[in-house]
This record gives sequence, C-alpha cells and structure tokens, in this order.
Amino acid sequence: MTDLKTRLLDPQMLEMGQRARAAAAALREAPAAARTRALELLSAKLAAAEPALLAANARDVDAARANGMTEALIDRLSLTPARVAGMAQAVATIAAVPDPLGVETERWTPANGLDIARVRTPIGVLGVIYESRPNVTADAAALCIRSGNAAILRCGSDCLQSSLAIAALIAEALAEADLPADAVQLVDTPDREAVGLMLTGLNGAIDVIIPRGGKSLVARVQAEARTAVLSHLEGLNHTYLHEAADLDAARAIVLNAKMRRVSVCGATETLLVDRAGAQRLLPAVAADLIAAGCELRGDAEACALVPAMIPATEADWITEYLAPILAVRIVDDLDAATDHIARYGSGHTEAIVTTDTAAAERFAARVDSAIVLINASTQFADGGEFGFGGEIGISTNRLHARGPVGAEQLTTYKYVVRGRGQIRP
Repeated sequence: MTDLKTRLLDPQMLEMGQRARAAAAALREAPAAARTRALELLSAKLAAAEPALLAANARDVDAARANGMTEALIDRLSLTPARVAGMAQAVATIAAVPDPLGVETERWTPANGLDIARVRTPIGVLGVIYESRPNVTADAAALCIRSGNAAILRCGSDCLQSSLAIAALIAEALAEADLPADAVQLVDTPDREAVGLMLTGLNGAIDVIIPRGGKSLVARVQAEARTAVLSHLEGLNHTYLHEAADLDAARAIVLNAKMRRVSVCGATETLLVDRAGAQRLLPAVAADLIAAGCELRGDAEACALVPAMIPATEADWITEYLAPILAVRIVDDLDAATDHIARYGSGHTEAIVTTDTAAAERFAARVDSAIVLINASTQFADGGEFGFGGEIGISTNRLHARGPVGAEQLTTYKYVVRGRGQIRP
C-alpha cells in the first residue's frame, strides 16, 4: 500500500517542486516593494477572515479531541480571535522588517584591485514540515516571501483545515501583488508519504528542509533528509537560580518561564537552584508554581525543602514535558549548573537569575546554547520577541543559522566582484 501511495503522490509532489523552483526564480527578481505589498495584503486578509479561520479551526479542534489529543496539544492547535489578530500582526511586522535581499554585509578591495562585496540572496526553495500549529502556515509563508524564498509547506493532519484556509489567503495576496501564487504551496493531503517525498528533495527542487514539531518528527527529518536541514530537536531548557538571585525576580521569572504557555519550545523544563540560596529561594518559587497547577519533581534536597514535590528520576532531567511539570535540582554552584546543562540540555535556551553581574557573564560564556538569557524568562525564545516579526523556528544548528530563524536567517550570500579589466597573472 505504501508503494502504491508513493507512486500516486510522486508525480504530484514532483510537479509541486518544479512549480516552486520556477516561482523562486521569479521571487528572487521581484522588487522588495512587491513582496512587502503581498505581506501587507496577507495581514489584512487574515484579520478580515477571522470568522472563516475560526470555523475551519473548530473543525480541526473537534477532530483532534475526538482522536484523543491532549489538552496541551489542543492549546497549540487552537485559534482564538486574539491569536488570529496576533497572526495578522506578525505578518504586518514581517512586512515592516527591512528587506534583507541585496544587502551588502561586507565590502573590500584586496591588493589585486578588485571591488568585492558579500551580498545577501535567497536560499531558493524551502520545505517546511510542521505539526499542530496553524499559525506556522502564515509565519512561514510571510518569512519566505520577505526573504525571497519559495516554500512548500506540509502541515500536520491535525491543522489541515485551518492551514488550507490560511493558504488560500496567501495565494490571493501573492496574486494581487503580481507575484507567483506558486511561491507558497501547501501540501493538501494528510498522507504521511508526502513527508517522505519531501525529504528526498523532489529531484533537487528543495534546497533546505525545516522541520518544526515534536521530537519524533525532527528525528525522522534529520535521519532521512537528502538535503540540508535547519532544525532543533527539542527545547530542553533550564532556568538557574544563582545564590545571588533576587527573590521577587526569581519568583516572577520562573513562574512565567514555566507556566505562561507550557506547550511552547521556549518553556523551562528544569529548574536548577544554588545550594547556598536554595532555602531562601526555592520554597517561595515552588509555592507559586504549585498554586498555578504545576507538578514539581525534585531531587532529594529539593524534596526536603518542598515536601509537596515528587521524587525525580534520571528520566526527568532529559524530558521535554510540554506540560505543567517541572524538574528541580539543587546544584553546588554555577559550574555545577552549567555542567548539568551541558550534560542534559538540548542546546536551545538557558537562563540565569542573579544580581551578580560577573556570575551572569560567566554563565553566558560557559553555556553553549543557541539562546542565553540573563534575568529574563526563557519564554522570550521567540523570533517575534527578538524583533524579527516572526520565526520559522528556533535553530540549534551550529552552522548557517542559530536561534530564532527570521527573514535574514533565511538568506545565504554570494560574492559580487567588480573589476576594471584585471586578469590574473
């Protein structure tokens, strides 16, 4: 059956790849004003289509509940009037982001007299594979349009109806801005075979695959993709309360980092507390979390300070809960905290809370993660909060892009070399 499905889907997907490649060439040459216009139109269309988008999303949510989806994942899937407005605003913000294409990042003249410039240019065609968040359809499309890339989007079956409704608006906006509608295409089948075909690169049509979803999806993409991958595996994030942490700041930051939205990849999953400050800091911080409905799983010392905690196991240090559960560990000092992060972390986002500037800077220097925060919630791990307008994901790669991936991070570069008739001796 799988072979039959692949044979049926293969020509459709290959054609989609060919159309995307042609659209990428047109988009590369399109003026910045046209791409800006498409984004402005899309923002207005999203806001105006709120009732239709909510109705499509309700169908997705009803089906997901019937299939037993957890409430944490339902939250990821759900659109509300505020979230539709936020989606429209994110696109408007991306429209206002300075166009990255054609920007000279460096220019110099070596001894041979050549005028050499490094210039930002689109990557080409991006394949974006994501799961239950319909807003990713709009965010990914907007960032690809802003950066001059064509996109093939494959959403999870859970958000297909929502994404189809958004994709229709994207096509309208592109056409009205005199840009090829094929610049953003949504795979309209829930068949998982479509993912496998995208991972082949569609005969070279796809330049980069960007997975955004759970551990199993990202692991599959990283294992099977025959083209470059820009991704993060999971957000196993830590907040560290240094012995010099201000108690009020610690309470506010930890509560927000864990409980603002437990299902996002920027949520804190492990709390590390200096032994020297644990008795002063942990009971109050824990009380706030428990009152907010968070289950705490602590090591022996943490449980002794907060008897309501459940004893932690080794598995708790390596689990991205995406739920109101937090692992808690007492550590000897800053070095022990960063050692724990190096051993168990996923390289995504870490935070320190302290009034000791030297300790904060040492933590930032020692921690090798994509994002390191000082006295701020890990939930700021978001392209919108970084001023990018939106993000296509958080990259934990060490090459090309790292951290929130916005429009600028979706470009590569070329060298434009201007001479005056030079020849090489």
